[in-house]
Amino acid sequence: MSHKAGFVSIIGKPNAGKSTLMNALVGEKMSIITPKAQTTRHRIMGIVNDENHQIVFSDTPGVIKPNYSLQESMMNFVQGSLIDADIILFVTDINEKYDENDVIEKLRKTSSPVAVLINKIDKSTEEDVKAKIEFWKEKLNPDTIFAISALHQHNVVAIMDYIKEKLPEHAPYYEKDELTDKSMRFFVSEMIREKVFKLYDKEIPYSTEVIITSYKEEPKITRIAAEIIVERDSQKNILIGKAGEMIKKVGTYARQDIEEFIGGKVFLEIFVKVIPDWRSKKNYLKRFGYDD
Repeated sequence: MSHKAGFVSIIGKPNAGKSTLMNALVGEKMSIITPKAQTTRHRIMGIVNDENHQIVFSDTPGVIKPNYSLQESMMNFVQGSLIDADIILFVTDINEKYDENDVIEKLRKTSSPVAVLINKIDKSTEEDVKAKIEFWKEKLNPDTIFAISALHQHNVVAIMDYIKEKLPEHAPYYEKDELTDKSMRFFVSEMIREKVFKLYDKEIPYSTEVIITSYKEEPKITRIAAEIIVERDSQKNILIGKAGEMIKKVGTYARQDIEEFIGGKVFLEIFVKVIPDWRSKKNYLKRFGYDD
């Protein structure tokens, strides 16, 4: 049997369940999953290999109308993933209203097969699912439609079978033992950022960036230093908390996840740094990896 390989882009609105689906398909915790919308900022690649296939998944930021430079950069990741995809998985929440014609138009124009994945059907009725399937047939006329629950992995195997059928014949793009194109530092920063999303309310999570300033692997322990970047002194105070209580929680929970991820002991130090209005400054966005 000849070898198949290709790029599969997962796109959709914030909080549609893209990251949950990506993690279910790849079988590794690649993408931040929190109840808050717009948590994925980068295009994250996860690679699935078997003897005859290599599937390169991209989880992209949720589709929004950008309000500042960071969001513009995030939408550039989405645009890039539409251009180079061999297959597009368009994830939509069963209860979602869709009026963003921009993305619909781009999906109509693409030459790549598009699969509409109607997610969170466990929160709906059979009648609603049928109605939504008819809606998307009419609105987009995709290659196929799946009714899924990414959280409960309902229909995940069927999606994988569909992808393998549609992949073009091609040699592997990456080594067969690779799981992702991202570095360990990247995933560590994402795990810390995930804790910020889970532990803080309001604007704090959206105003933060996490930078790994030092990553040293020693025989018995990995020593990591990280900076959480915020935009204002008031945010720094909230992030640190009374007598440093909140930042200690972030560190403790993040360290536990990192130790599980790398399979070893971790010493984690976290510092908080203020960079006013960093989300609108191109030089900082470039430095933080949003210049793709």
